[in-house]
Amino acid sequence: MVVQEVKSGGKPPADGPPKRHDPKIIKALRRFAISITIFNILGYTVLGFEQPWTWPLVALATGYTTELVLEAIGARVEGRAPRFLGGGMKGLIEFLFPAHITSLALNMLIYVNDRIWVMMFAVTLAVATKWILRAPVRGNLRHYMNPSNFGILMVLVLFPWGSIAPPYHFTEHVNDAISWIIVAVILVSGTILNAKLTNRMWLIVGWLGGFALQAIVRGLLFDTSIPAALAVMTGVAFVLYSNYMVTDPGTTPSKPAPQMAFGAGVAVVYGLFMVAHIAYGLFFATAIVCLIRGMFLWGLHFVNKARVQFEAEQLAKADAEKQAEKQAEVEAAASPVTVFTDDEPMARPAA
Repeated sequence: MVVQEVKSGGKPPADGPPKRHDPKIIKALRRFAISITIFNILGYTVLGFEQPWTWPLVALATGYTTELVLEAIGARVEGRAPRFLGGGMKGLIEFLFPAHITSLALNMLIYVNDRIWVMMFAVTLAVATKWILRAPVRGNLRHYMNPSNFGILMVLVLFPWGSIAPPYHFTEHVNDAISWIIVAVILVSGTILNAKLTNRMWLIVGWLGGFALQAIVRGLLFDTSIPAALAVMTGVAFVLYSNYMVTDPGTTPSKPAPQMAFGAGVAVVYGLFMVAHIAYGLFFATAIVCLIRGMFLWGLHFVNKARVQFEAEQLAKADAEKQAEKQAEVEAAASPVTVFTDDEPMARPAA
């Protein structure tokens, strides 16, 4: 992949502001937003979510506000129209899909007791990350850090008393049969979404294969219970992460081989954190792999920029040499030619 010169923005075309995503991604975001909304409603009414029921509304208000304000600022700086304008209410809703997903996911996945401001901080930081941590991709700046994962990680790092939401709250008020049905529904719906819309199945294959492999290696080398390590893959939290977080199309590669490398890389880094007995290794692993990818994209950009500059200099040097040769030929053709006769030399100009 060759990253061209980064485009800082530009004025939109005459028919309206630039589109935020292609139709397939919009469709995927719509389905994801609907799914996570339904899951939150069921979580507070049936499953056993433990956060206050008003918090999702506060999270959405925080995420929407942050997204709209930052987009307005970015549009002004880049000299273009805001992307939430020009498409009516439908365009506004589609623009807010990512913020909607991030806000509900963060409130659902972290537990900060009664300190709502910490949840609001996490949502604000996660949405703002898309504007701060960006790298050049196909000539345009795009965010490379998974927003929801980064927001969760910052809560865990900055507020040691905070934690992720307990996994049991996804199935706290249902029996064993229903809990397995919940896992199956999330698994099937997420797999269909990733197979048909986000095209991230190769990433899931790399992630699941890498996770199983690291569990076996930990068992063989460090005496970890292999069945217990593999049983993690059957939980609701793991299925949600595998189908809806690690596969974020905005922060993961699009080609099969890089996808598999990304997924396997997260699994390997997670295994290293587990061997080191560091809690919440999954969120650290995801952030580290995203950071490595971001640095790779920047490195690729600078290498390509240096290559283009070098080629331009070489071309200019070659042109200068050709011009010098032509000038020398012209001067040689215009110089007088000496003709010798029997009597004395006579000079005459060249023909």
